[in-house]
Amino acid sequence: MIMVNNNGGEQAWAQMHHAVWNGFTATDLVFPTFLFAVGVSIVFATEARLRRGETREQLALHAVKRACVLFAFGVVVNSFPRFNLDHMRFYGVLQRIAVCYLVVQLFYLWDKRLSTKIAALMAVLLGYWALVSWIPIPGAGMPGHDVPFLDTDQNIVAWLDRHLMPGHLYEDKLTHNIRDPEGLLSDIPALGTTLLGLLAGFGLCGNKAPRSKAGGLLASALVCLALGYTWSIWFPLNKKMWTSTFVLVAGGWSLLLFALFYWAIEIRGWCRQGAAKALAWPWLVFGSNAIAAYMISELLPGTLNLIHFKVGGNDMTPLHWWERFLAALIANPGWAAFSYSVTYTLVCFIPVWLLYRNRLFLKV
Repeated sequence: MIMVNNNGGEQAWAQMHHAVWNGFTATDLVFPTFLFAVGVSIVFATEARLRRGETREQLALHAVKRACVLFAFGVVVNSFPRFNLDHMRFYGVLQRIAVCYLVVQLFYLWDKRLSTKIAALMAVLLGYWALVSWIPIPGAGMPGHDVPFLDTDQNIVAWLDRHLMPGHLYEDKLTHNIRDPEGLLSDIPALGTTLLGLLAGFGLCGNKAPRSKAGGLLASALVCLALGYTWSIWFPLNKKMWTSTFVLVAGGWSLLLFALFYWAIEIRGWCRQGAAKALAWPWLVFGSNAIAAYMISELLPGTLNLIHFKVGGNDMTPLHWWERFLAALIANPGWAAFSYSVTYTLVCFIPVWLLYRNRLFLKV
């Protein structure tokens, strides 16, 4: 997420950008994989804490507190450094993680049956499809009849956000307040992404042999991909609206990656010694302070953009200068942008590494 959020600009490779509207790129997989991982971790963390003697009431209260802190962090990220209340954005990445974590965590504490989780997943996917397909858009008409289906501006998701949060949306165009990719209604299918992770956690907590678990992850991935890509013929993949088909396809790829790493690490033991262990080390460092890493990556540009200096008569900031320097040094625009993305990520790695080295783990 650090890399794609700081991809070096428009000249970056297509897979380093989100799809403009309908479609799917590698970048579109990043955020749903976060939510998928949240779902998986809910199972393991909850069961471990219950075994230590904590009550469900204590876990529920902690979930509420954690969600509130994550939501507040998201508002800080969106608003830093000026905190303009008139146009402060209240939707966002951390806010969506907070909402999905809270709902799914409380759902799991309330009812641990596998059947209810599958039913909930089907309900949010089919319910969201019905919502955006069959609900008339006030002032525009019926989707697919009066306005194009999944029109960029005339859809029920964008309409509701424009009326709930005028002037506070991500994709404001002048004063039109078009849409927000983390809007209210699209939290519904995002719950489905988290539920897919929860279901994967269910499978891993069972008593089956590791190879059977890996096989289950692989089979689930293939089912999700087949269903998602087939359904997308009628209900397009769309990350900005988080369509139900996007949930299935992104979830399928997340499951496939999870199955691959589970097989490599838990079954083959590739990251326990030698070169593979060294390759896994940076991801261990980042993962040990994931929220801190994300906050650093999001607040650093705002901080550096407060610094201005002149180069050849042009006003620049440190990040702008570094982007220009790499573009001049590397002839290929795509590689120049990728180099910027990598170096920015390495800069963010330094404080996280210092935390890891000193055994400091910042948790919410």
